[in-house]
Amino acid sequence: MTPDDIIPLFTRADGSFLCARWGRPIVPVIFGVEEETLSVLKGAIEVVVAMSGHKMAETDPELGANLMIFFCREWADISGVPNLEKLVDGLDGIVERLEASNANQFRTFKFDSAGAISACVVFIRMDAQMAKLPAEDIALAQAAQMLLTWGDGAFATKSPLALANGVTVLRPDIASVIAAAYHPVLPACDRDPSHAYRLAARTELS
Repeated sequence: MTPDDIIPLFTRADGSFLCARWGRPIVPVIFGVEEETLSVLKGAIEVVVAMSGHKMAETDPELGANLMIFFCREWADISGVPNLEKLVDGLDGIVERLEASNANQFRTFKFDSAGAISACVVFIRMDAQMAKLPAEDIALAQAAQMLLTWGDGAFATKSPLALANGVTVLRPDIASVIAAAYHPVLPACDRDPSHAYRLAARTELS
């Protein structure tokens, strides 16, 4: 991965650059799925987090759980979740935009004083496209996308997943960027595009 490959991955719609990773262990909680699917989803998240070199925990001292994933059939279902507006600012407006754009996923992050990710809320609407995917594939893709603050277009035309001998895995280039971003010598948050040069150097070493 070259710096020119990496910069677009963390460039936002307004042209700004942001690469932030989690600053605390990840504690997931998942709503809206059956019990057997729950273990599949959490297992896939554990695999991706372990690959990154980061850690998971049983509880977050501030929030209890800091990665909240909500599955729904229709976006209107999200508006009916009690107290969710306390976690997601402007929830009603977000739901309206998701309905208008016919989106099937959305994620929003919260950050600590150092700019590191402290919480993430993920919404997934099980439309016809999502319903075709195995639970493992959905979990792998979502885990990759919640580990870093990817830019708006990072996966717009190409999934973070790939097939290796018939098995769905993270794309090697994306896995290498995630591992590089979690290297302890790099800052947890950087807004300067020059950070891509440090990431590129680490992908060569991984």
